Amino acid sequence: DIESHLQRCQQLPVTVLTDHQDLKNTDLKTILNSTAPQQYRIRAKLRTYKPQKLYQSVKLHCSKCNSLQEVPIGNDLSLQGSAVTAPNTVFHNMSWYDSVMWTSEDQKERKIVIHFVRHDELLQHPKDTLIMIEGGTLKEMWKLTKRFKCVIPVRSAEDGLQLLDLSAPFLLQGNVKYYGCKQCSTPKPIKSLSSLAAEQRPSWEPSEIAQVLGIEPLQYVFVMRFTLVDGTGPLNAYLFDY
Repeated sequence: DIESHLQRCQQLPVTVLTDHQDLKNTDLKTILNSTAPQQYRIRAKLRTYKPQKLYQSVKLHCSKCNSLQEVPIGNDLSLQGSAVTAPNTVFHNMSWYDSVMWTSEDQKERKIVIHFVRHDELLQHPKDTLIMIEGGTLKEMWKLTKRFKCVIPVRSAEDGLQLLDLSAPFLLQGNVKYYGCKQCSTPKPIKSLSSLAAEQRPSWEPSEIAQVLGIEPLQYVFVMRFTLVDGTGPLNAYLFDY
C-alpha cells in the first residue's frame, strides 16, 4: 500500500534513496542550481506528496498531444448520448450484425438494443463476440462484459450507428473502460468495424478497434509528485509510469 508507506516515510527523520550506491550524497541546493540532465544520490525528508488519495493518481494520457485527463468516475461517466436519440430500426439486422430490441423494466421504459456482430455469417462464441448496445446503462454494460468479449456503446444517427461522445468510453472489455482523446480523434461510423468482422479470425483487440474507428486511445498512467527537503532546499520529484 503506497499511501501507508508514504505516511510512514513522513514520520521518519529522513528518507534515504538507496540507488546509485557509487555516488556521494548531494545537497538539494546544488541540484537545484545545476543544469539537467545529471545523476545524483540524495539524502532527504519527504515533506508532502500529491495526490493524497491513491485512486487520484491514475490519469488518462494521450501520447499524441501529451495531455493528461481525469478518469471519469461515478456520475461523471457520460452515457447520455445513447438515450438522446431513440434506436432507429432501419439500422437493425444489417449484413454483418444481428439486432435484438426490448423495453427496460424501469420507469423510463428505455428502448435497449444489442447488435451482435457476426463472423462468416455466424455468431461467434460469446467470449469471442463483439456487441454494440444502444440505450444501455453502465451497470447493464458491465453485466454484458462478463459474458461477451467487447462492448461498444452506440447511438443511432442519420446515416447509421455512431459512437457516443468521447466523454464516454468507446469500448468496454473485461473490467477496463477504454477512452479516446477528444482532440486527436476523428471518429468514423460504426460500419467501419465491418472490415474487422470480415477478417479470418477477428481478435477484437482494443488497438485495432480504435484504429478502424478513428480513435486516438488514451492510456492509463500513474502520476505522483513528491516534495523532498534536506535543509538546503526543496525538490519536487515526479513519478509518471504506465
